[in-house]
Amino acid sequence: MDLLFVKNTVEVLRPLIFAPTPFSPSLPPKDRLPGSYIALDCEMVGVGPMGAESTLARVSVVNYFGAVLLDEFVRQKERVTDWRTQWSGIRAKDMINAKTFEEVQGLVAELIKDRIVVGHAIQNDLKALMLSHPRAKIRDTQHLAHKYGQSRSARPALRNLVRDMLGATIQQGEHSSVTDARATMAIYRLHCKQWESGYAVVSIRVPWKERAKEEPNDGDPPNPGLHLTLQRCVRELTTQRKGISSGMSTIVRHPSMTTKGGVGSTKEKWWTKLSGTGEGSKGRIRATM
Repeated sequence: MDLLFVKNTVEVLRPLIFAPTPFSPSLPPKDRLPGSYIALDCEMVGVGPMGAESTLARVSVVNYFGAVLLDEFVRQKERVTDWRTQWSGIRAKDMINAKTFEEVQGLVAELIKDRIVVGHAIQNDLKALMLSHPRAKIRDTQHLAHKYGQSRSARPALRNLVRDMLGATIQQGEHSSVTDARATMAIYRLHCKQWESGYAVVSIRVPWKERAKEEPNDGDPPNPGLHLTLQRCVRELTTQRKGISSGMSTIVRHPSMTTKGGVGSTKEKWWTKLSGTGEGSKGRIRATM
């Protein structure tokens, strides 16, 4: 079934946002599976002085039909100084059965592997998870709504898009990452035919001899999601981060220590080991590792 031809009217999509968790009882079993499109949303809490630094506390992933594929709280290793409950909806008691950051990160990495990931300002969520994902497989509703003229603002709030496009109200008081992920998917589905037109792929036939010349040294198929450029590799070394390949996604980790002598003194041929490194610095969001 081509999901782009599923009925995507306001009348169909509005109830999706507020469906029972994990899914509506009327949803067919086949529509409860991950599928090719998933939506991701995260909630954060504050650590450090005045709770000024954000750390991941909850992650929710839903499929094209709003069925919940993952909804996990993330155990905090630092003292939380601001639960931000009025926005995050998270309380100390939610940490009782929470999973570690590494566990949740791994679960999300497996879910988004080889799939189209829909999100609102999704780079914030990927940074919080310390994950990367191929740009061609990301659908950012904030960016696309502005690009295609559905929003005059360059960075529209999700609640405003939901109000204007679906006539629904979300984020009144405490937020829910499940509701926000479903709302993001609903917005995407409403405009998916137009938005997907910008991701058309042109297939170019490459002669076998030329293709052999372009094969990377390690024998892996050429893939922009798996092989880094020299410039990106140098950035990885200078920022002291390492990545672990996870299909088309990359888990980005802090090393526990630097190599003796520093980056400049290594004698290894580092350029022959490019396929396993990940993204660079992820800003001020702190991971609870």
